Amino acid sequence: MRNFAIVGGVMLATLLTVGPVARAQQPAAGQAAGQNDEAKPPRPGLEVPLVTPGPGWKACPHCENEAYKMEDRKKANVDKRAFDAHDISGIWNGNPHDLEVNGMPLDMKARPPFTPYGKKLFDANQSDSEQWNSKDPVNICDPMGWPRWITYNFGFQFVVLPDRVLQFIEWGHTWRDIWTDGRELPENPPIPRYLGYAVGRWEGDTFVVESNGYDDRSWVAPTPVQRVGAERPGGYPHSDEMRVEERYKRLNYGLLQVTVTVIDPKVYTAPWTTTGTVTLIPNSELGEHFCVPSDSISFNNQNTIPTVAK
Repeated sequence: MRNFAIVGGVMLATLLTVGPVARAQQPAAGQAAGQNDEAKPPRPGLEVPLVTPGPGWKACPHCENEAYKMEDRKKANVDKRAFDAHDISGIWNGNPHDLEVNGMPLDMKARPPFTPYGKKLFDANQSDSEQWNSKDPVNICDPMGWPRWITYNFGFQFVVLPDRVLQFIEWGHTWRDIWTDGRELPENPPIPRYLGYAVGRWEGDTFVVESNGYDDRSWVAPTPVQRVGAERPGGYPHSDEMRVEERYKRLNYGLLQVTVTVIDPKVYTAPWTTTGTVTLIPNSELGEHFCVPSDSISFNNQNTIPTVAK
């Protein structure tokens, strides 16, 4: 059991260091995902055994390869199955073009210019190295915050309750409360939160979430590690006055349209909006994927930092 935990920790630390690269390789929002599929090697299929904890247990979304996800979606008849437009429950990950994509990347082409204050924050986030994102708060297991967690999560799950919607996130093994009991957002939140304060309501068949009160130590999104060239990686900042609006619409049983708008006049000159579609991953259950500081720091000290050119 301990050996499994050590392996898991190394995998986690590896993801922390190469995560920005992986994100950079994902299709950008608005880009025709899968357009280079012919150049990619074949992916593993159903011939690879599916590992679960035991009988009656299910694999986590990112523990299944694309073939298993496609098979489960086919068995669930996700394209033609009747659905309740006001029920967004389920585990969501990937997109219609690539079921193995992790999260929904923000649309970088839609990013508005920085304000002078925002540019100052952005410059301060630039890495000390071109080869890894040395200032990324996630390196030391600080919470990703919102909306970064929507861009990189290993799958999330909506659970609808009478007075709130719970959004569980595998990466970091955390959740957020989206209150639907009629309360309003606090005008002056007393304590900043990495996941903010969130309230939700229905507008027709669209679930609208508004949130504020964010801890400004998190990033909206990281910039990619280029590995070559003069550009140093870093992160897109936000202030404690940031507001985020999300709009979720179930297009059919197996597809959920997601629109995320970052509103932060102190940092960006206009709202920053991203729209994408995520897919239902039936016959799965979220795993436990903690960021373990001791594993992360040890991995970076032993493997990442020594490889950075002096």
